[in-house]
Amino acid sequence: MNENNNLKITFLGTGTSAGVPMIACDCYVCRSEDTWDKRLRSSVLISVGADNFVIDTGPDFRLQMLREKVKSLTAIVFTHEHKDHIAGMDDIRAFNFLTRKPVHVYVNDRTEVALRREFPYVFADMKYPGVPEVDLHKITNIPFTINNTKFIPVEVLHYKLPVFGYRVGGFTYITDANYISDEEKEKIKGSEVLVLNALRKEPHVSHFTLQEAIDLAQELKAEKTYFTHISHMLGTHEEIQKELPENIFLAYDGLKVEVGGGD
Repeated sequence: MNENNNLKITFLGTGTSAGVPMIACDCYVCRSEDTWDKRLRSSVLISVGADNFVIDTGPDFRLQMLREKVKSLTAIVFTHEHKDHIAGMDDIRAFNFLTRKPVHVYVNDRTEVALRREFPYVFADMKYPGVPEVDLHKITNIPFTINNTKFIPVEVLHYKLPVFGYRVGGFTYITDANYISDEEKEKIKGSEVLVLNALRKEPHVSHFTLQEAIDLAQELKAEKTYFTHISHMLGTHEEIQKELPENIFLAYDGLKVEVGGGD
């Protein structure tokens, strides 16, 4: 870990798979004029010194990179294979054009299968000029290091699908989960900043509800917890934030926090 460099975290998107506002929806949340109620698909940027790491490239990846004026990309680390977390990978080719180098991509077995299915031209033997160039790295539930930054996978369940969250220094990022085992919770404890998904108030088969996320945040006792992967069914940012306990917050697109780099 770059122990002399804090982590600079930018929430690139905080919405669920449909985003907020959702297409063709006329609910009061989707009609809200509050910019904090405009949510692109969930992703974060972790900046450590000169390195920029993105967790997940959803359909809004291009817009997120432009909004945050990201000029370099060290690596992409994927949580899982669902389309709202991988669909934007084609746009990494802009970084290829700038650096004339492949982008390092970290995936588990299932996500590799999905990338090869969704982007076959990236992995073809005979490549069309200008397609994305990637250097693929296989990961399992074992810590790995990119340059000097250590990533600790945290395996959670998204219904029955294993999904990786990540602990990086004092920062833990969990998205698309509705169950975390006691063993994996041990990896999270002591986090300075914890990010959890909180989809809506009503029960859902594969996501934490707002109350489930609150209960888990209070159990894990991070200094601060931010909720992400939020749907229009949760409510407006303003009204829900008033319901949250101390040191628990709704994240919003463009939010920036700084976290200790750890050991």
